Amino acid sequence: MNKTIINLFLTLIFFACTKKKNTIERQFLPLEINETSGLEYYNENFLTHNDSGDEPVLYEFNKKGQIIGEYKIDNCGMNDDWEDITSDNENFYVANSGNNYGVRKNLSILILDKNKLRCNGKIEFNYKNQINFESKSKHPYDSEGLISVGDKLIIFSKDRKNLITELYEIPKKPGSYEIEPFYSYNVNSLITGADYSKSLELVSLVGYDYADEGKDPEYQYMYLIKNFELDNLGKSKITKYKIPIGKAQIEAVKIIDESTFWLTSEDEGDGLPRLLKFKIYN
Repeated sequence: MNKTIINLFLTLIFFACTKKKNTIERQFLPLEINETSGLEYYNENFLTHNDSGDEPVLYEFNKKGQIIGEYKIDNCGMNDDWEDITSDNENFYVANSGNNYGVRKNLSILILDKNKLRCNGKIEFNYKNQINFESKSKHPYDSEGLISVGDKLIIFSKDRKNLITELYEIPKKPGSYEIEPFYSYNVNSLITGADYSKSLELVSLVGYDYADEGKDPEYQYMYLIKNFELDNLGKSKITKYKIPIGKAQIEAVKIIDESTFWLTSEDEGDGLPRLLKFKIYN
């Protein structure tokens, strides 16, 4: 009897100490979306877009990586640097907010009718604290993460100077706005995409290590912000996870559940872009 209890005890200890490793599944995507920088659900499929250098086009693709629709967005301006996409019940919102060197004065968020994929207006914005528009590699006035929360849009900055992400709030109505940060998280990386689940009170961010010009980032990261409520961000909790992937630059994320996520990665010039399914076990 004592031997049985001891064996049971040792078995429990073994399983308690054995953690499943976080996993990732890969699906290649076509070169037409080699700079995929945003991800949203659409008609049981996905919507994505390239960042700077492409036409103002949204691409619909399925889980097999096949493009099944291309939708040119007229009357909302050029694709200066589209960096993320989010949605609510009526509209998609595309962040034309990439600002690598801090020189842009035409930052905006496009409002697109969710059913007809046409322009419903544009939200223009500038950073209240930015007074210098000289080109520089390290500055806090870039952003690549966008989420929809109620009647507001929340921007997550990509800060090469301080390696934090600052949160900015902006209305969903067309107009011109001056914005300033109202909260920040110390992420020690560069944030490239964001998603939000109201039912889970969960925000997911993706990002990577800061690397000097011409060098590849060493690691890609997932951040989960739990208990995310705009009126009480002090109670939120952020956790950082390393994404088990080699050379990549992950630019977009969609929440499946509290521990599973869709991601897209650019091709990085020597391969194909990818759709990734990331599962966290710890």
